[in-house]
Amino acid sequence: MLKVQGLNTYYGQVCALEDMNIHVKEREAVSVIGANGAGKSTLLKSIMGEVKPKSGEIKLVDKTITNSRTFRLVNHGMTLVPEGRQVFPYLSVWDNLILGGYTLNQKDRAKMAEEVSEPFPILRERKNQMAGLLSGGEQQMLAIARAMMVSPKLLLLDEPSMGLSPRLVYEVYEKITELHQRGTTILLVDQNAEMAIDFCDRAYVLMAGRLVGEGTKQELKDTEIVRKSYLG
Repeated sequence: MLKVQGLNTYYGQVCALEDMNIHVKEREAVSVIGANGAGKSTLLKSIMGEVKPKSGEIKLVDKTITNSRTFRLVNHGMTLVPEGRQVFPYLSVWDNLILGGYTLNQKDRAKMAEEVSEPFPILRERKNQMAGLLSGGEQQMLAIARAMMVSPKLLLLDEPSMGLSPRLVYEVYEKITELHQRGTTILLVDQNAEMAIDFCDRAYVLMAGRLVGEGTKQELKDTEIVRKSYLG
């Protein structure tokens, strides 16, 4: 589904990602963990075309997408739930969903809004409420549902637990798990290593822009660097 090979991304003279190599198979759930500043969000932004890599290659379903424009990647079947949710606070919940389907015609947007909100009943209950009045967890669910409006082949999630209470973190991860069980391929980055590892099929560990570990959830739980640095 997704293959990143030899990716190097810089901010000015500062190397944010060095020789990054990851892959995600169809219907997999893959997590990327690491401390703040490890390069997790830069990885997603590089994949989505928001940041231009200096070198390396990114492929989506065997098609090279390195440096492709973000809107073109949406058309190719990849969407991102950004860090901080970034819903439109003064628009209704339903209008936020409709905007997520901007590539669809009007009739299909309405149909998809009904479909993507089915796993999130709270969004249907509050469809006419301004999105800015939702709780942080509800806004995260809205951001996820909005990203699903184009039926992506691959869903990227950037720090879905950020700023949420432990109870809301569990609720959000339950919804993400449900989406994966329905067949969505997911690449997720999160500082909450325990939740991210429990969720995934496989995971990668980043430190200072470099890949320092990878494996199945159990393999990573058994490694010293993950136990000491992220799982206590």
